[in-house]
Amino acid sequence: MKTILGIETSCDETAVAIVNNRQICSSIVASQIDLHKRYGGVVPEEASRQHLLTINPCIEEALRTAKLTWNDIDGVAATVAPGLIGALMVGETAAKTLAMIYQKPFLGIHHLEGHIYATYLSVSNWNTPFLCLLVSGGHTSLIYVKDCGIYEQLGTTRDDAAGEAFDKVARLLNLGYPGGPIIDKLAQKGNPKKFTLPEGKISLPQGGYHPYDSSFSGLKTAVLRLVEKLKQAEPNQLPIADLAASFQETVARSLTKKTITCALDHNLTHIAVGGGVAANSGLRKHLQEAAKQNNLTVHFPPLNLCTDNAAMIACAAAEHLEKGHTSPWKLGVESRLPINEVMKLYCH
Repeated sequence: MKTILGIETSCDETAVAIVNNRQICSSIVASQIDLHKRYGGVVPEEASRQHLLTINPCIEEALRTAKLTWNDIDGVAATVAPGLIGALMVGETAAKTLAMIYQKPFLGIHHLEGHIYATYLSVSNWNTPFLCLLVSGGHTSLIYVKDCGIYEQLGTTRDDAAGEAFDKVARLLNLGYPGGPIIDKLAQKGNPKKFTLPEGKISLPQGGYHPYDSSFSGLKTAVLRLVEKLKQAEPNQLPIADLAASFQETVARSLTKKTITCALDHNLTHIAVGGGVAANSGLRKHLQEAAKQNNLTVHFPPLNLCTDNAAMIACAAAEHLEKGHTSPWKLGVESRLPINEVMKLYCH
């Protein structure tokens, strides 16, 4: 199996990792959370500037930690889509430059494909086909993984992504940024059945509801209205923990129901979960219980592989390189690219 140095700079984490045979040789992540916390969200220009400052030290540290030289590296990969354009350009430029200098193949990787491959890093014998629930700050997708580079998106979000909803509700409750970990921690102390909140069903033109698509905008508005109502009754006694628990319960229950339905409908017995929201304790509990009841296997990556990292990018690149896929030097970056168009990133 190929040894790949991967770079991930799609948003607010500068990450570099080296992976061989689905084993992590090194994984360096320079987080920008403290930088963006003051703004309540990621500022694209600040993210790009920080990537420029940290990318070279991260590359050096990845090689040093892995105790490898460029003679040991078979290819260089970077996230090229989707993400913040300026941030993506930093990683892609660094990867292309290194690939040219050391005469290595270059591979442009789709960020969502990276999250799919996080499971391969923690389960050595994981294989296709399977269903992937990808839940993060920018995406909520149900993806039918048929083979390396061959994906079918079966469900998506019609508005806010799950992680985005967590951030917005946290901001509404004055909890800070990022919202996911804070709400999860508070939810442990609250009553998840205290408040009934809408799950956000998607109506179909022919009647009924879309079984796999999600909508969290209405849920966010419902929390806002509930908070306004509670403040009128008890201005200084807002039940933050109960609100956090009820919100988290609703999201977890909704995602679990759609995921299990999708897996059963498509005769898929294995489910992988990826993205930052995969770290959520409520989602883990609900989905694991539901999978067991339906004789399905579900796998959540370890917490350090749920959030953005370069090991997942390198792992995906290694699989592509094994199949003979490489990317053209003229390949650019894209803020959006459907997961089923991954093969556009490679030479034919």
